[in-house]
Amino acid sequence: MRRVLVIAAIAEIATGLALLIAPSWVGQWLLGQRLDGIAADIARLTGIALIALGIACWPGPPQLGMLVYSALVTVGLAHFGLTAATPGALLWPATALHLVLTVLLAIGLWRRQ
Repeated sequence: MRRVLVIAAIAEIATGLALLIAPSWVGQWLLGQRLDGIAADIARLTGIALIALGIACWPGPPQLGMLVYSALVTVGLAHFGLTAATPGALLWPATALHLVLTVLLAIGLWRRQ
């Protein structure tokens, strides 16, 4: 079962990286349509979640997956906030929440080791 979990983790990480790097290309190949605008941004956040899921399923501490997710989402949301013409009302509170979670998860993981 461990081998299957590692294979699944690799597949999720690869898919997540593809969505993060080339969301429009992935949309074209998977859905038959290019992902543009906000759809590409949402696809990138989905890619972040898939990368974190793959890391959480990898042998090792599952908290690492949540740490990676929270850290990357913090960066992604901050990027959206700095580049969007009119960010949503909850964008910056969500960014701050993920920043706090990232710090707490990092401290917890550091203390565990």
